[in-house]
Amino acid sequence: MIPLPVDYIGFVFARSKRQVTAHQAGELIEMLRQWPEGQRPQSAGVFVNPELDELVRITHEAPLDIIQLHGKESPEFCRQVREKLGVQVFKVISLSSNPQQSDTAAQLEMYKGTVDAFLLDTYDPLYGGGSGKTFAWDQIHAYHEWTAEHQIPLFVAGGLNPENVKSLLSGYPLEGIDVSSGVETDGIKDIAKIKSFVERARA
Repeated sequence: MIPLPVDYIGFVFARSKRQVTAHQAGELIEMLRQWPEGQRPQSAGVFVNPELDELVRITHEAPLDIIQLHGKESPEFCRQVREKLGVQVFKVISLSSNPQQSDTAAQLEMYKGTVDAFLLDTYDPLYGGGSGKTFAWDQIHAYHEWTAEHQIPLFVAGGLNPENVKSLLSGYPLEGIDVSSGVETDGIKDIAKIKSFVERARA
């Protein structure tokens, strides 16, 4: 791994072409611990509707800092994950590419006190997220208004790449962003694209 100024590195455990095993993630997390102090990113595991026992088993071999939940996990399940595993929980809210009316406050309020951050991603009917497509960004305002009031970080994913990340960040005051397919070439992470993305995001 090449040390870059990033805050998080994700490991996909959900069904995906990017899926890793607990053993693979554990080895990579051990490599992260060798990064210089102060530059070491947190490790996030991506899951869709996991069982609690599955998370216990995986985190025993791969000591994740964050569990990122992309499915229909309940607030109670999120609370159990935090308490049993002692990790941060990021709950993903899947949004359509077409703006739709929804009660944003009610949607988020139920998770208050059970998660450490929210992440907005583009809905994918098969995997829940990871579609490589953007959602309608004007939906961000309502979510940010609520999360800012309740001091809960808000992240955005979905179709981000070196070409559009600056536009997103110049228009919306976010605490973080999440990228995957937007920094790949032929399905493989491209270090040049990753560097370009990070540079533009931090500029």
